Amino acid sequence: MECVGTVKTVERPRGRLRLTIAAPFARSLQPGGSVCVGGACLTVVRRKAGAFRVDLVPETLRRTTLGRLRMGDRVNLERPLRWRGRVEGHLVQGHVEGVGRVVSVRSEGAGKRLGISLPRSLARFLITKGSIAVDGVSLTVAAARAARFEVALIPFTLSRTTLGALRAGDPVNIETDLLARHAGNLSAAARAAKVDRKHLRELVKRRRGG
Repeated sequence: MECVGTVKTVERPRGRLRLTIAAPFARSLQPGGSVCVGGACLTVVRRKAGAFRVDLVPETLRRTTLGRLRMGDRVNLERPLRWRGRVEGHLVQGHVEGVGRVVSVRSEGAGKRLGISLPRSLARFLITKGSIAVDGVSLTVAAARAARFEVALIPFTLSRTTLGALRAGDPVNIETDLLARHAGNLSAAARAAKVDRKHLRELVKRRRGG
Protein backbone atom coordinates (compact mmCIF):
# COMPACT_ATOMS: atom_id res chain seq x y z
CA MET A 1 0.00 0.00 0.00
CA GLU A 2 1.41 3.36 -1.06
CA CYS A 3 -0.96 6.08 0.16
CA VAL A 4 -4.58 6.94 0.95
CA GLY A 5 -6.87 8.72 -1.51
CA THR A 6 -10.36 10.18 -1.24
CA VAL A 7 -13.42 9.41 -3.36
CA LYS A 8 -14.51 12.65 -5.03
CA THR A 9 -17.46 11.50 -7.14
CA VAL A 10 -19.58 8.36 -7.51
CA GLU A 11 -21.57 7.84 -10.72
CA ARG A 12 -23.56 4.89 -12.07
CA PRO A 13 -23.84 5.19 -15.86
CA ARG A 14 -25.36 2.25 -17.76
CA GLY A 15 -25.00 -0.38 -15.06
CA ARG A 16 -21.39 0.49 -14.23
CA LEU A 17 -19.87 2.22 -11.23
CA ARG A 18 -17.61 5.15 -12.03
CA LEU A 19 -15.36 6.58 -9.34
CA THR A 20 -13.21 9.69 -9.36
CA ILE A 21 -10.50 9.49 -6.72
CA ALA A 22 -8.13 12.22 -5.54
CA ALA A 23 -4.60 10.89 -5.13
CA PRO A 24 -1.16 12.40 -4.41
CA PHE A 25 0.32 10.48 -7.36
CA ALA A 26 -2.53 11.10 -9.82
CA ARG A 27 -0.26 13.14 -12.10
CA SER A 28 1.96 10.10 -12.70
CA LEU A 29 -0.93 7.89 -13.90
CA GLN A 30 -1.77 7.37 -17.54
CA PRO A 31 -5.11 6.36 -19.11
CA GLY A 32 -5.03 2.62 -19.74
CA GLY A 33 -2.58 2.06 -16.90
CA SER A 34 -3.28 0.16 -13.70
CA VAL A 35 -3.85 1.31 -10.15
CA CYS A 36 -4.82 -0.64 -7.04
CA VAL A 37 -7.85 0.77 -5.18
CA GLY A 38 -8.75 -0.82 -1.87
CA GLY A 39 -6.87 -3.93 -2.91
CA ALA A 40 -8.47 -4.25 -6.37
CA CYS A 41 -6.49 -3.72 -9.57
CA LEU A 42 -8.36 -1.27 -11.81
CA THR A 43 -7.72 0.53 -15.10
CA VAL A 44 -7.31 4.29 -15.17
CA VAL A 45 -9.89 5.72 -17.59
CA ARG A 46 -9.08 9.39 -17.20
CA ARG A 47 -6.79 11.68 -15.22
CA LYS A 48 -7.19 15.34 -14.37
CA ALA A 49 -6.64 17.89 -11.60
CA GLY A 50 -4.99 15.67 -9.05
CA ALA A 51 -7.48 12.85 -9.48
CA PHE A 52 -8.15 9.83 -11.67
CA ARG A 53 -11.27 8.02 -12.83
CA VAL A 54 -11.97 4.28 -12.92
CA ASP A 55 -14.95 2.24 -14.15
CA LEU A 56 -16.05 -0.86 -12.26
CA VAL A 57 -17.94 -3.66 -14.04
CA PRO A 58 -20.36 -6.12 -12.34
CA GLU A 59 -17.63 -8.76 -11.83
CA THR A 60 -15.58 -6.32 -9.74
CA LEU A 61 -18.64 -5.23 -7.79
CA ARG A 62 -19.51 -8.85 -6.96
CA ARG A 63 -16.01 -9.69 -5.76
CA THR A 64 -15.12 -6.57 -3.76
CA THR A 65 -16.44 -3.96 -1.35
CA LEU A 66 -15.95 -1.11 -3.84
CA GLY A 67 -19.66 -0.90 -4.66
CA ARG A 68 -20.24 0.42 -1.13
CA LEU A 69 -17.99 3.47 -1.58
CA ARG A 70 -19.48 6.93 -1.15
CA MET A 71 -18.20 10.48 -1.70
CA GLY A 72 -15.62 11.37 0.94
CA ASP A 73 -14.62 7.77 1.70
CA ARG A 74 -10.90 7.09 2.06
CA VAL A 75 -9.30 4.24 0.10
CA ASN A 76 -5.88 2.60 0.08
CA LEU A 77 -4.00 3.19 -3.18
CA GLU A 78 -0.94 1.73 -4.85
CA ARG A 79 0.71 2.00 -8.24
CA PRO A 80 2.10 -1.04 -10.07
CA LEU A 81 5.41 -2.46 -8.90
CA ARG A 82 8.56 -1.50 -10.78
CA TRP A 83 10.55 -4.72 -11.10
CA ARG A 84 13.89 -2.94 -11.07
CA GLY A 85 13.21 -1.77 -7.51
CA ARG A 86 13.14 -3.54 -4.15
CA VAL A 87 10.26 -5.91 -3.40
CA GLU A 88 8.89 -5.17 0.08
CA GLY A 89 6.11 -7.07 1.84
CA HIS A 90 4.73 -9.72 -0.51
CA LEU A 91 3.49 -9.71 -4.09
CA VAL A 92 -0.05 -8.33 -4.18
CA GLN A 93 -1.68 -8.67 -7.60
CA GLY A 94 -4.82 -6.68 -6.87
CA HIS A 95 -6.94 -9.74 -7.75
CA VAL A 96 -9.45 -9.66 -4.90
CA GLU A 97 -10.74 -13.18 -4.27
CA GLY A 98 -13.54 -12.42 -1.87
CA VAL A 99 -14.91 -10.23 0.90
CA GLY A 100 -14.07 -10.89 4.53
CA ARG A 101 -15.58 -9.32 7.63
CA VAL A 102 -13.97 -7.83 10.74
CA VAL A 103 -15.16 -9.85 13.72
CA SER A 104 -13.02 -8.34 16.47
CA VAL A 105 -10.85 -5.29 17.17
CA ARG A 106 -8.77 -4.99 20.30
CA SER A 107 -5.90 -2.84 21.45
CA GLU A 108 -2.52 -4.54 21.75
CA GLY A 109 0.21 -2.33 23.13
CA ALA A 110 0.45 0.74 20.90
CA GLY A 111 -1.21 -1.16 18.03
CA LYS A 112 -4.35 -3.15 17.35
CA ARG A 113 -5.17 -6.77 16.66
CA LEU A 114 -7.92 -7.52 14.15
CA GLY A 115 -9.84 -10.76 13.84
CA ILE A 116 -11.24 -11.29 10.34
CA SER A 117 -13.48 -14.02 8.95
CA LEU A 118 -13.22 -14.97 5.28
CA PRO A 119 -14.97 -17.31 2.81
CA ARG A 120 -14.26 -20.96 3.58
CA SER A 121 -12.99 -21.45 0.02
CA LEU A 122 -10.04 -19.18 0.90
CA ALA A 123 -9.32 -20.57 4.37
CA ARG A 124 -7.03 -23.32 3.04
CA PHE A 125 -4.57 -20.68 1.88
CA LEU A 126 -4.12 -19.25 5.39
CA ILE A 127 -0.74 -19.92 7.00
CA THR A 128 0.32 -18.58 10.39
CA LYS A 129 3.17 -16.12 9.76
CA GLY A 130 2.29 -16.23 6.08
CA SER A 131 1.13 -13.23 4.04
CA ILE A 132 -2.31 -11.84 3.23
CA ALA A 133 -3.62 -8.59 1.75
CA VAL A 134 -6.51 -6.79 3.47
CA ASP A 135 -7.93 -3.86 1.47
CA GLY A 136 -4.67 -3.88 -0.47
CA VAL A 137 -2.38 -3.73 2.57
CA SER A 138 0.27 -6.46 2.82
CA LEU A 139 0.07 -8.03 6.28
CA THR A 140 1.40 -11.02 8.20
CA VAL A 141 -1.07 -13.59 9.51
CA ALA A 142 -0.56 -13.63 13.28
CA ALA A 143 -2.91 -16.57 13.87
CA ALA A 144 -5.14 -18.73 11.68
CA ARG A 145 -7.89 -21.20 12.51
CA ALA A 146 -10.81 -22.49 10.44
CA ALA A 147 -12.17 -19.61 8.36
CA ARG A 148 -10.75 -16.86 10.53
CA PHE A 149 -7.39 -15.17 10.97
CA GLU A 150 -5.82 -12.40 13.02
CA VAL A 151 -3.39 -9.65 12.07
CA ALA A 152 -1.40 -7.32 14.34
CA LEU A 153 -1.30 -3.71 13.16
CA ILE A 154 1.51 -1.38 14.19
CA PRO A 155 0.87 2.35 14.79
CA PHE A 156 2.40 3.23 11.40
CA THR A 157 -0.12 1.03 9.57
CA LEU A 158 -3.00 2.39 11.66
CA SER A 159 -2.13 6.00 10.80
CA ARG A 160 -1.12 5.55 7.13
CA THR A 161 -3.90 3.26 5.87
CA THR A 162 -7.67 2.91 6.20
CA LEU A 163 -7.29 -0.13 8.47
CA GLY A 164 -7.11 2.02 11.60
CA ALA A 165 -10.76 3.01 11.11
CA LEU A 166 -12.10 -0.54 10.82
CA ARG A 167 -14.74 -1.70 13.28
CA ALA A 168 -16.34 -5.06 13.99
CA GLY A 169 -18.80 -5.86 11.19
CA ASP A 170 -16.95 -3.90 8.48
CA PRO A 171 -16.38 -5.75 5.16
CA VAL A 172 -12.84 -5.93 3.73
CA ASN A 173 -11.31 -7.07 0.46
CA ILE A 174 -9.21 -10.22 0.76
CA GLU A 175 -6.37 -11.47 -1.45
CA THR A 176 -4.52 -14.54 -0.23
CA ASP A 177 -0.82 -15.12 -0.83
CA LEU A 178 0.04 -15.96 -4.44
CA LEU A 179 2.54 -18.69 -3.51
CA ALA A 180 0.09 -20.31 -1.06
CA ARG A 181 -2.55 -20.41 -3.80
CA HIS A 182 -0.21 -22.04 -6.29
CA ALA A 183 0.98 -24.59 -3.73
CA GLY A 184 -2.62 -25.38 -2.74
CA ASN A 185 -3.76 -25.78 -6.32
CA LEU A 186 -0.81 -28.01 -7.22
CA SER A 187 -1.50 -30.16 -4.17
CA ALA A 188 -5.19 -30.46 -5.11
CA ALA A 189 -4.25 -31.39 -8.69
CA ALA A 190 -1.85 -34.05 -7.44
CA ARG A 191 -4.52 -35.56 -5.19
CA ALA A 192 -7.01 -35.57 -8.07
CA ALA A 193 -4.47 -37.28 -10.36
CA LYS A 194 -3.82 -39.95 -7.72
CA VAL A 195 -7.55 -40.65 -7.43
CA ASP A 196 -7.85 -40.84 -11.23
CA ARG A 197 -4.98 -43.35 -11.44
CA LYS A 198 -6.53 -45.47 -8.70
CA HIS A 199 -9.90 -45.39 -10.47
CA LEU A 200 -8.22 -46.39 -13.75
CA ARG A 201 -6.49 -49.37 -12.10
CA GLU A 202 -9.81 -50.53 -10.65
CA LEU A 203 -11.45 -50.35 -14.06
CA VAL A 204 -8.63 -52.39 -15.61
CA LYS A 205 -8.95 -55.04 -12.90
CA ARG A 206 -12.71 -55.27 -13.41
CA ARG A 207 -12.33 -55.73 -17.16
CA ARG A 208 -9.68 -58.41 -16.75
CA GLY A 209 -11.82 -60.18 -14.18
CA GLY A 210 -14.79 -60.12 -16.56
